[in-house]
Amino acid sequence: MTMSPSVPDNDRPPQARFALGPWAWREIAYLLANLPVAIAGFVYTVFMIGVGVGLSVTVIGLPLLVAGLQGARWIGRMERGRARVMLGVRIEEPSSFTRGHREKGFFTWLWAGLKDPVGWRCLLYAFIRLPWGVLTFAVALVSLFVLWPVLPFIARGLTNADRAMVRGLLSPSDELERRIAELESDRGVVVDTAAADLRRIERDLHDGAQARLVALAMGLGLAKEKLTDDPEAAARMVDEAHGEVKVALQELRDLARGIHPAVLTDRGLDAALSAIASRCTVPVTVGVELPGRPAEAIEGIAYFTVSELLQNVSKHAGARSAAVDVWRTGDRLMIQVRDDGAGGARMDGGTGMAGLAERLGAVDGMFLLDSPEGGPTTVTAELPWRDRVGVSAPKP
Repeated sequence: MTMSPSVPDNDRPPQARFALGPWAWREIAYLLANLPVAIAGFVYTVFMIGVGVGLSVTVIGLPLLVAGLQGARWIGRMERGRARVMLGVRIEEPSSFTRGHREKGFFTWLWAGLKDPVGWRCLLYAFIRLPWGVLTFAVALVSLFVLWPVLPFIARGLTNADRAMVRGLLSPSDELERRIAELESDRGVVVDTAAADLRRIERDLHDGAQARLVALAMGLGLAKEKLTDDPEAAARMVDEAHGEVKVALQELRDLARGIHPAVLTDRGLDAALSAIASRCTVPVTVGVELPGRPAEAIEGIAYFTVSELLQNVSKHAGARSAAVDVWRTGDRLMIQVRDDGAGGARMDGGTGMAGLAERLGAVDGMFLLDSPEGGPTTVTAELPWRDRVGVSAPKP
C-alpha cells in the first residue's frame, strides 16, 4: 500500500483559460466558501484551545482538550472531502486515533490524544485559515465583477495555494503514518491468530490427552480394587492402561510438535522441513540454503507456513510430487512451495491461504499465490530476516 498526497494525472484540473469552464466555477465556489468555513474553524480552534488549556488544572481540562483535537480531525476530514470534490486533490485518510487506545485505559488514551500529530495539524490548519479565507473571499468576489476576463487565472493561482495547504497539513504525515496504520491493522490479525491457536490447543488437550488420562486414572483405580480379589483381571487392566499411556504420550508429542517442534529448536529449518516432507503423502524435495539461522519467531513462522502448505498439497492438490526451497536474499527470507497438482487454488478457496497471507502480513511479510487451472501451483512467501539473538549471521 502506497500513499501519495499528489493529485493523479487524470484528476488534475485542466489548464486555466479565459472562458469559465466547470473547473473554474468549482474553484471560484471553493474560494467563496473559504470565508464561512474559515470563520467556523477559527472559532472552534480558539474556543477549544482556550477552554481546554484554561481548565487543564481541573479534572476535565485535558480530556476536553483531547476531545477538541478529535473534533479537529473531523474538520480535517471535511476539508479533505471539500478539496477532493472541488479542487481534485485526493488525500489519503490518516490512521484512526481511537483504534487500539481506548482498551488500554484512560491515561493511555489521554496521553496518546495529547500527542496526536494529526489532530494538532488539523487544528493548526483551522487556525491559520482565517486571514487566508478573508483574502480569497474578497479577491474572488471583487474579481467576479471587476476582473472577469482574468478571473480563471486568479482562481487557479489562489486555489493552488489552497491545494498546497491541504497537502501540507491534512495529508498523512509521511511513511511513518502509513506504517502506523498498517501495524494497527496487523496487530488485530496477530491477536486473533494467537487466540485461535490457544483455543485449538485447549480443545486438543480437552478432547485428546486430558480425556485419555482421565480414563487411564479410572482404569488404574479399578485395577487397584481388583488387585487382591482378581489378580488376572487387574493385570489385564494394567496392561490396557499401559497401552493408554503410550497413546496419550503420542498425542502429547503431536500437540507439542504443533506448538513448536523440538527438531526445529535443536537443528533448524533444514531438518525440520525435511521432517515435514517425510510425512507428506507425495514425494517432496527440500532445498534449504541459509547462511545461518533467523530469529526464532521468523523461523517458527517459516516452519508452520511450509507445514500448512504441504498439508494442502496432501489434501487438495492431487499432485504427484512437490518441492520446497528456502533461501535468503538481502534482508528477506524467501520460501517457495511448488506442486504439479491440478491447480485452481484461490485465496478464498477454504484451504487456509488467506489466513497464511494475513499471518505473514502481520510481520511485514508477503504471500503470493500462482495456481492456474490445470496446475502447477507455486506459492512464494517472504519474511523479514532477523538475526537470532546472540548470533550475527553473515550477509549473503
